[in-house]
Amino acid sequence: MSGTPKKHTKTHSTYAFESNTSNVAASQMRNALNKLADSVKGNPELHARFENEMDSFFSLFRRYLIEKSSKDTTLDWDKIKSPNPGEVVDYNSIQQSENVSNLDKLAVLKLNGGLGTSMGCVGPKSVIEVRDGNTFLDLSVRQIEYLNRKYDSDVPLLLMNSFNTDKDTEHLIKKYSANRIRIKSFNQSRFPRVYKDSLLPVPSDYDDLLDSWYPPGHGDLFESLHASGELDALIAQGREILFVSNGDNLGATVDLNILNHMLETGAEYIMELTDKTRADVKGGTLINYDGQVRLLEVAQVPKEHIDEFKNIRKFKNFNTNNLWINLKAIKRLIESSSLEMEIIPNAKTIIRGGHEINVLQLETACGAAIRHFNSAHGVVVPRSRFLPVKTCSDLLLVKSDLFFLQHGALKLDPSRFGPNPLIKLGSHFKKVSGFNARIPHIPKIVELDHLTITGNVFLGKNVTLKGTVIIVCSDGQKIDIPNGSVLENVVITGNLQILEH
Repeated sequence: MSGTPKKHTKTHSTYAFESNTSNVAASQMRNALNKLADSVKGNPELHARFENEMDSFFSLFRRYLIEKSSKDTTLDWDKIKSPNPGEVVDYNSIQQSENVSNLDKLAVLKLNGGLGTSMGCVGPKSVIEVRDGNTFLDLSVRQIEYLNRKYDSDVPLLLMNSFNTDKDTEHLIKKYSANRIRIKSFNQSRFPRVYKDSLLPVPSDYDDLLDSWYPPGHGDLFESLHASGELDALIAQGREILFVSNGDNLGATVDLNILNHMLETGAEYIMELTDKTRADVKGGTLINYDGQVRLLEVAQVPKEHIDEFKNIRKFKNFNTNNLWINLKAIKRLIESSSLEMEIIPNAKTIIRGGHEINVLQLETACGAAIRHFNSAHGVVVPRSRFLPVKTCSDLLLVKSDLFFLQHGALKLDPSRFGPNPLIKLGSHFKKVSGFNARIPHIPKIVELDHLTITGNVFLGKNVTLKGTVIIVCSDGQKIDIPNGSVLENVVITGNLQILEH
């Protein structure tokens, strides 16, 4: 034998073995899903809807098996090019237009499937209080209501819930019944989680435990909108464009310039991008790949190129998940089964019989659908259109004097100079309850650049923070920042308790 080592590649027999294995896995899954569907008794309508859902899940699962056994699913790095000038345009270059008649063609959709669990809350994230007694949902409703009143329009608001948020949301939207706004909600799919080792579904019955199921990411929007009948209803009303955004992005307001630009250019899909800062290096970005616009997510990047992907000079902007999509194009792509988005396998654990068991949920992202739409492109928008609240650090920012509320929209204080401050709060502030207990009064931060607080720290009333402020409390100690303190470019460590006399 020659002494030159061969690069390890899969042999034909390995491929044959893998494709047989995935055929077996697919047929076992199909049988299990048929049994699941048969567990719905006495309700023909529910049975039909659930069967459709299981069919959608099966095609996703089969695609996952094929991709898993295929040669390579990461992109060929050498084929990745920066988008052409027409594929990503600057917001300032699009025509400024106050043509309000196009509002008749618009509907707004908020992705409302998320729970507030990561911030220690029970129920839908959209009911967390953000500002002046208003929740995320209140602000969305106020924005659209103001738009409808100002322009005498009738833009409807749709909420895509998950089975986790549906009941609570239905209850909440009753309070807006007197408002000048039509609110419709529908549910995204409920897919079965899959055991990682056997690749069989976790639930064996339609009414199985809640943690046997999962909502399959916002890429499920297209399918669910169609299956719910809402897509056809919107088209019948003469609506042409759907503006989609995350329920927790407080910057995602209706923008007439983008709406009119979309209708003028005939684009079927517009993705709002914004410039990356050091905090957003993992955000997906638009690329040109094999001559078409695509979204490149960090999960698709080969390991050896991760640093390059995170380089904000090479990939300057990222997807805000504010999307403008043509409704008839969605219908065309769904009915021809042409919407295949990259599958994101998400590993989770559940408890069964006292043991942790590894499960998979297969998800898709609606940004990845961009490559299936005609004349799709990105618009680089000001950072003010991206104000997500994912953590209590974000919550401090949006509750602060940096912003004021105008018709349900957060506006930046005009005296603020430069980008938003970088705020990092430690684990004591992870949950909203801990955050509220330690920061009962939001400090003034108009002149703040950077804030780090870790440990058992409490802020008093009327505290002002400027420049860079770092407060690190040692384990077992406590730091009390007294009422009226002004902290500018300071580092406070150890233990500090000022007693009022």
